[in-house]
Amino acid sequence: MQLQAPWLLARAASVVMHKTQPAPPTLQFKYPLPYGAILHDTGVQFAVYSRSATAMRVLLYDRVSSREPKRVIELDPQADRWGDIWSTFVPGLEAGTLYHFQADGPFEPDKGLRFDRHARLIDPYARALAGTFQRSTDGIVRPPKCVVVDDHFDWRGDRHMNRPLAESVIYEMHVRGLTRSSTSNVEHPGTYLGVIEKIPYLKSLGVTAVELMPVHEFPLAESDGSKPRRANYWGYDPMAFFAPHRGYMDGNKPGDQVKQFKTMVRELHAAGIEVILDVVFNHTSEGNEYGPTFSFKGLQNNVYYMTTDDGGYKNYSGCGNTVNGNHPIVREMIFHCLRHWVYNYHVDGFRFDLASILSRDRSGELVPNPPMVEVIAEDPMLADTKIIAEAWDAAGAFQVGSFSNMRWAEWNGHYRDDIRRYWRGDFGVTGAMATRLSGSSDLYQPSGRNPYHSINFVTSHDGYTLNDLVSYERKHNLDNGEANRDGDNNNYSSNYGVEGPTRRTAIVALRRRQAKNMIASLLISQGVPMIVSGDEVLRTQRGNNNAYCQDNATSWFDWRLVKRNDEMLRFTREVIAFRRQQPVLRREKFLTGTASRPGELPDVSWYGVEGQSIDWESTYNSLTCLLGTCWLTNPAARSVLIMMHSGGKGQKFAIPEPARHLRWRLFIDTAADPPGDVYPQHDGPIVAANRPILLAHHSLRCYVAE
Repeated sequence: MQLQAPWLLARAASVVMHKTQPAPPTLQFKYPLPYGAILHDTGVQFAVYSRSATAMRVLLYDRVSSREPKRVIELDPQADRWGDIWSTFVPGLEAGTLYHFQADGPFEPDKGLRFDRHARLIDPYARALAGTFQRSTDGIVRPPKCVVVDDHFDWRGDRHMNRPLAESVIYEMHVRGLTRSSTSNVEHPGTYLGVIEKIPYLKSLGVTAVELMPVHEFPLAESDGSKPRRANYWGYDPMAFFAPHRGYMDGNKPGDQVKQFKTMVRELHAAGIEVILDVVFNHTSEGNEYGPTFSFKGLQNNVYYMTTDDGGYKNYSGCGNTVNGNHPIVREMIFHCLRHWVYNYHVDGFRFDLASILSRDRSGELVPNPPMVEVIAEDPMLADTKIIAEAWDAAGAFQVGSFSNMRWAEWNGHYRDDIRRYWRGDFGVTGAMATRLSGSSDLYQPSGRNPYHSINFVTSHDGYTLNDLVSYERKHNLDNGEANRDGDNNNYSSNYGVEGPTRRTAIVALRRRQAKNMIASLLISQGVPMIVSGDEVLRTQRGNNNAYCQDNATSWFDWRLVKRNDEMLRFTREVIAFRRQQPVLRREKFLTGTASRPGELPDVSWYGVEGQSIDWESTYNSLTCLLGTCWLTNPAARSVLIMMHSGGKGQKFAIPEPARHLRWRLFIDTAADPPGDVYPQHDGPIVAANRPILLAHHSLRCYVAE
C-alpha cells in the first residue's frame, strides 16, 4: 500500500536504485508504483491497474487539439506487468505531456467486463486534464487528455491551519458562481484566481472555512458522447478524482489549474480561512450500461463499480452507477486521493457527498463499521482534517446520527427540517427546536460524539436559498428541462401570502424577519453552522430548488445584493462575530442542565413564556433558553438569554427568576428596524427584569448579560 505522497514514494525508490546499482535511464524507474503518471528527472513513469486487460498502451499527444496520438507505447505483458499493475518508464517526457491509456480485454457484460480496445481512457490517477470531449478521425468521441504534472509549488511556509471544528463557521460556495457574474468586478471571473479577489469579502463576513462544491474534474457542458448534456454547473459528475477542474482556471495552459488551485488555497489560508472540499466518491460520469466508456469501465469495470448479475449497474447514487467503495482496489484509490489533496493541495477537510454509499459492501448492503469509513477516520495523514458526511444516499439509506461512532461529523438534515418547521409555525416542534439548538444530543451523544459533529444548516446548495425558503411554497424548476419533476417537493417553506416576489410591504418585512430568525437560530445553536454563499444578502434562484444545471444568473452570486441588502449582510456579519466571541455558543461537550457550583446558572435551562419551567407536552410556538457560563474557563464567556416566538400574534415573555439577578442588554431583535436589529458592541437597551417583554409575531430576541 502506498504510504507516502506518490511523487515522494517514486523518488524514494529512485534513490534506492541509484545507491544499489547504476542503471540506464530506460531501467531507472522500474518499480511499478505509484499509480498515475509520475514525473522524474529523465522521464515519466506510467502505472495503471487492470486485472483482466490482455494488452495496455500509453497514447502520447503533442497538442491538446490533436485528434490522434503522435506516439503509441505498447506495454510488454511480460516485462511491464507486475501482478495486476501495468507500469513502464518513458524517458525524455516532461511536465505538460498529454496522454491517455488504452486497454484490450474481453467485452463480457454478464461478467462485468466492458473492455473496448478503441476507447481512449482517462487515467484514474490523472493529476490534471486538458481540452474537451472531441471526435477522433474515426468518429468516436474521445475524453479530455490527461496531463503529466509537476507538483512543485512555492507554498511560502503554508501549513494546515488546524482550527478546531467546534470553532468553525462554514461557508458553502461554488468556485465559478462566486465571481462569474459581471457584477463581481473581478479581473478573473469564475476562476480560482477570482476567489482570491473576493477574500477580503469572505474575511469581513467572518467565516472560518469555505466548503467548495466539487472541484475535481467533471464534464463541461459539452457532450460526452452519450447524449447532449445540460450544463453541469454543480459538478456532481466526476471523471478524475485527483485533478482540479480545468473549467475554473484562468487561461487554458494544460496543468495550470494545479498551480492556480494551490495559489487559491495558500491565499485563503493567509487570510485565516480553511478549505474543505465536497468530494463525490459515490458515482462517476460514465453512467450506466448505456453510458460512454472513457476511464474506469475500460480498465476494470467490475472492480470500480457495483454491477448486477446481468451486467447492469447498481444505482444507489441516482446517477446511473455506484462506485464500489469497499472493494480493496477502490478503497486504496480513495485513500490515495484524499492524501493527495491533503498533501499536495493543503486542503483542510472533506465533505463526502452521499456518504452512506461508503457504508455499503461490495454487494450493496449497508454494513456496520464499513472499512472505507474506518480507514478515512483512522488514517494518520488525515488526522488533522475535518471529515463530514452527507449521511444518506439515493437508495433510501438515511444515517444521520448513526453514520459512524468515530470522529465523523455529519450534515444534520434533522436540524434543517426542524428549524424550518418551527419558524413556519408548525405544531408540535418546539421540543425538537430546543434539541437542535442545544446540539442534537439525541443524534450524536449515543455514539460518543460531541455537539460539533453536527453540521447545522438551514439551506444548502441542494434546495431553496434562504430568500426563496420564505418566498415560495412550490418549486419552480421548469428551466431545468424536466417538466418540474426534479427537486424535492417537501421543503417546509412558506410564501406568507404571495408566491414569489412582491411589493407588499408587510410581506416583504415578514420574509426578511424570518430570514433573520433562521440565520440567528443557526448561529446561536450548539454545533457547527454552515451558511450557503449568498444567503447573507438574500440571493434568489426564483424558486428553483434544484439549480444543478443553471450556469447562469440563476445560480451566480449577484454582487449588487451586497449593497441592496446591506441590512441582512450587516446582521449576519455581527451575529457571526458574536458566535466567534462567545464560547457559551460553541461548547465542545453536550449541555447537561446542571451548574458547576451552587447558586450558579446551569449551562442550559428552558422556560415558558411566564418564566416557569417549560411543559414540553403543552408548549407551542414560544420558547425561552437560558445559557449559563458554568463549566467554561474562558473569561470572555457571557450568559445568554434567548426568546423565540413563531406564532402569528405578539407574545409577552417574562424573564425567568434564575436570570433576574443579572443585567441583560439586548443584542438581537429580529423584529426591529436596523440598526436596532443587532447591537455589535453589546450596548443595546437594558431590560427591566421585573417587566414583561413583548415579542412581535415571528421574532427572536437575544440578550447578553453584562
